[in-house]
Amino acid sequence: MDAAPVATIPVQQLRAGDHAIASYNDDDAGGDVVAAFTWTGLAKREKVMLFAAPQVAEDQVWNRLDTPGPLLSIARDRGQLVVSSMRALIHPDRHFTPERQWQRIEEETEQALAEGYRGLRTYIDMHWVGDLNADVAVMMYRESHAEHLFTDRPYTEVCSYDSRWFTDEVLGAMHEAHPCRLLPHLGALHAEHTDTVVRLAGEADIATREQFIAALREGLARTADAQGLTVDLSGLSFLSAACTMDLLRLVASCAHQSVEVRCHSTVARLLRRADPGRIPHLLIREVSRT
Repeated sequence: MDAAPVATIPVQQLRAGDHAIASYNDDDAGGDVVAAFTWTGLAKREKVMLFAAPQVAEDQVWNRLDTPGPLLSIARDRGQLVVSSMRALIHPDRHFTPERQWQRIEEETEQALAEGYRGLRTYIDMHWVGDLNADVAVMMYRESHAEHLFTDRPYTEVCSYDSRWFTDEVLGAMHEAHPCRLLPHLGALHAEHTDTVVRLAGEADIATREQFIAALREGLARTADAQGLTVDLSGLSFLSAACTMDLLRLVASCAHQSVEVRCHSTVARLLRRADPGRIPHLLIREVSRT
């Protein structure tokens, strides 16, 4: 199986070795992403560390996680789920340096493995930069030179930026520095268009069906002269039966010589159950992320 391109993805598709960026512009935004990030890590038997914005009290962090109860308490008590801060991470150092943070993350990853977990995942709100009075340029250096933390190591990291606090220049550079970009909330659908490719990420269901259809129509119209289109669904975390039929209907009615649909095995099975054999110019190709 060929590797599918990595760009914007839903939080559910994060896996060990991913270094992702998230952004928000509302104090109440992104809570569902943090909750999904946390519970997915716990389900995968990974250790999860949450570094919230310094102005957010620890009790608030716990309360914002979905479905608090016995399972959350168990994970908290046994140390699988930890709420911390950048100050605590680099202690006893008082000033941030990339080297010190890298060292501590490597130590925490090794400690997670020693405790019997499959890896470590961290969600870091970048407001720590202001809290520690750190140089933004130094932070940017850390972000763009952290590959060694993820190479052959079961470590996953999300860096969450408040777009009201960081400049557009910094945000633009940081988006370039991170291999993965997270969708801002659960249930969202994101479309990207290139010359002969339309890439869809997120959830294609009743809430996003019109957006799903519009993206496919635009891709087909834009590539009418090229006679070929690739529909990349590898970034979808959910595809409804209705959207599946919409896809097949649009492909069946187009005049393209070929339409290649790239998707993970679960989506491929759904498409094949819908009897795509009646569409000779449709090719279903299973792909995987690397």
